Amino acid sequence: MTADLDRLRRLLGGPDTEWLLARARHRLERGAPLTGTTTLANAAPDQRRAIEKLLGRRAGSGASLSVSLDEVDRVLRRGACPDGLASAVELLGGPIRDLARENADTAAAWEKAHVRLDAVIAGRPDLTDWRAWLDGTGSVRRLTTGPGDAKDVLDRLAAVLDRIPSPGIPLGQLAAETCGDAHALDEGSALATLALSAARALGGLPYRSEGTAESRRRAWANVGVHLDDLSSLVLCLGLTGDQRTPHGRMLEAAKDAGEPITLTLRMLRRHPGPIRTGLVRICENPVVVAAAAEALGPECPPLVCVGGRPSAAAWQLLDLLHRGGSAFAYHGDFDWGGIAIATAVRERFAWRPWRFDAAAYLSATSTAPLTGRPRPTPWDPALATAMAERTVRVEEELVLGDLLADLAEAAG
Repeated sequence: MTADLDRLRRLLGGPDTEWLLARARHRLERGAPLTGTTTLANAAPDQRRAIEKLLGRRAGSGASLSVSLDEVDRVLRRGACPDGLASAVELLGGPIRDLARENADTAAAWEKAHVRLDAVIAGRPDLTDWRAWLDGTGSVRRLTTGPGDAKDVLDRLAAVLDRIPSPGIPLGQLAAETCGDAHALDEGSALATLALSAARALGGLPYRSEGTAESRRRAWANVGVHLDDLSSLVLCLGLTGDQRTPHGRMLEAAKDAGEPITLTLRMLRRHPGPIRTGLVRICENPVVVAAAAEALGPECPPLVCVGGRPSAAAWQLLDLLHRGGSAFAYHGDFDWGGIAIATAVRERFAWRPWRFDAAAYLSATSTAPLTGRPRPTPWDPALATAMAERTVRVEEELVLGDLLADLAEAAG
């Protein structure tokens, strides 16, 4: 038997039974059976009369209206729709969606979108927490229009992450070589926003950007990427200059005046040869340079501040000093971020610890909690053990007196 569509529309297709049809469709789309009772609160008189007409009996009294779906199915099967309520829902409103299948397909598409990114992150424990943060905040779904768009963005993001840290590379070059578009990492795009948050994660910074140009510059500098030759900077004091080149004369004048000098990547790239200056002490924070200039002035021995993760300018300066035969002594913050920075420098330039070992750490007074992921300290394995057991961080400001005493002693 076929359905009587005219009768079916009169019984169930009007505005006063629309709510009942919608609830039946919702159950079918979720894969739930059309059994039991559904209730409409504060039913209007016309809605009650429509149900009474459908069922052929009074529909009770009171503000709410309860309808047995089993009874509706039986009534329809006796005439208007022999195949029952489920068939009636489809005849009156079109095919039933399989939401479970749609949700499964969508979930699979989102999982596929992350495949290449997750493959890159699998070997990067320093990005594990950031990856969880992406899921927890819904950043990718918020920044993209769907799984297809997300796959394109995340595949390019994976290519970028596979290249950073990458000391000394301009942002446009990084974008061109990894994404095929020199402007792919320009501020404002979904890719640029996600890549910047990853750079911040690698630099030990909060994943969400403060939104300032300086914050963006520093985040990229933390992974060796510079926005341009003038925004990448390095601070130093007491470096030996010369009278043969403009930059040599600048260094010489700053040394004679006992003043710190900030060098740009552009200046360092144009320097004609190595910088020869003997032993160079490296610190992590500018406060050390400021205090040394105040205390020692022109007598301060060579000192370079990497300012957190070394910028392209810092790498360039260290390379010029290394090629000039300089040896390095390193000090930084006793926290896991500081250990990561020290390790990054050590991977490129050998250095000896400058009060940056277990003995110095244990002798320093601090109550600041140590947080983050523990890291090895190959120059002194006992340091990592001591930090993990003591669980306090010691910043350079707390041992500034000892550092200045060493510089004064070296000044002789």
